[in-house]
Amino acid sequence: MSVKGKKVLHMDRNSYYGAESASITPLEDLYKRFSLPGKPPESMGRGRDWSVDLIPKFLMANGRKAIWSLFLSRLYPGQLVRMLLITQVTRYLDFKVIEGSFVYKKGAIYKVPVTETEALASSLMGIFEKRRFRNFLIFVANYDTKDPKTMEGVDPNKSSMRALYKKFSLGQDVMDFTGHALALYRTDDYLDQPCINTINRIKLYSESLARYGKSPYLYPLYGLGELPQGFARLSAIYGGTYMLNKPIEEIVMENGKVVGVKSEGEIARCKQLICDPSYIMDRVSKVGQVVRIICVMSHPIKNTGDVNSCQIIIPQIQVNRKHDIYVCMISSAHNVAAQGKYIAIASSVVETNDPEKELKPALDLLEPIEQKFVSISDQYAPTDMGKDSQIFISRTYDATTHFETTCDDIKDIYERAMGTEFDFAEMERTKNDIFGDAGDQ
Repeated sequence: MSVKGKKVLHMDRNSYYGAESASITPLEDLYKRFSLPGKPPESMGRGRDWSVDLIPKFLMANGRKAIWSLFLSRLYPGQLVRMLLITQVTRYLDFKVIEGSFVYKKGAIYKVPVTETEALASSLMGIFEKRRFRNFLIFVANYDTKDPKTMEGVDPNKSSMRALYKKFSLGQDVMDFTGHALALYRTDDYLDQPCINTINRIKLYSESLARYGKSPYLYPLYGLGELPQGFARLSAIYGGTYMLNKPIEEIVMENGKVVGVKSEGEIARCKQLICDPSYIMDRVSKVGQVVRIICVMSHPIKNTGDVNSCQIIIPQIQVNRKHDIYVCMISSAHNVAAQGKYIAIASSVVETNDPEKELKPALDLLEPIEQKFVSISDQYAPTDMGKDSQIFISRTYDATTHFETTCDDIKDIYERAMGTEFDFAEMERTKNDIFGDAGDQ
């Protein structure tokens, strides 16, 4: 908004950046937040060496070549990375590649196969299934809507993903890890939707993997709390103002439209208001709950090759659920934990009256666990789209361990508030006008 010339005042009731998605430091503050008695044991090391994300997310990476080829086809891959690159927020951040991406099957975890070589070597499938999956990956890699020869009779906008799986005789297990661990769908609704969406998601995953080798994900050093700070600094360059510790007393309305925000007896006048659900609960509805368990360990997750970071996706069908379970692990290598310590966070949509038990398949993979921090959060969605009130409310963070759904929400808010789609290409031109090509490095 600041880059587009809007006058932006960012008010936050908290004393830290990031609100519900903050990174908590030192470790003593995390114990207080979860009302745990006493102080962290000495075995946890220095409290200031910890920076623990309350809501874990990884960034889907992608190379610059992939960005421009996908611009042309009007897709939105690796959206947060693109926003960071285009807006130059990357100047304030350092990233580290996540070292592994795994999928759960019958109590064990396996590396997600994404190349032809990995498909043939993977123990996730039988020998005949490997060949069929390899042929599927070749088809996806070569698929080009402008070249009918690559389409093999598949209509990208009419053929369903279920039909495409059937074309290659892929079984249920392969469908599970392809849809949930490669294409990153949260449910199986995608099976009966046009296959082009899934093809493009798999292409994004493989291109991101090709870029960095170990996994398609990135993570900022010192935790996700660095992201909102980076955007705040960028906004400041364009005249934006950021206020922490600013209590919100009232949203001031006139004739059904927002005209200001009252804080500490003063009113900041505005024409539009953007906020999360907690600031205006009478204009949102509860749409579910998410359970997250933060686990502190002194070891990497077993059977991952002792990597210091990874993501594990447990497809819903593997544990008789309606929603996938997500596990992400980071460590001292990312400057978020004391030396030799690991942080693993399991999350999913709540389906029963015993949310913690729902994550047992994930927790079993993490044992032994030194300390757990359990949170159950309500999920909200706006009932007011802002057309008349000019109040634009975000959705609550979901259980996924990537930012793609969050970026969809950002773009939706932007379009409703600005009256036009978020244009990556236009932002790129604006960035080049101001910074030149320095950001291309």
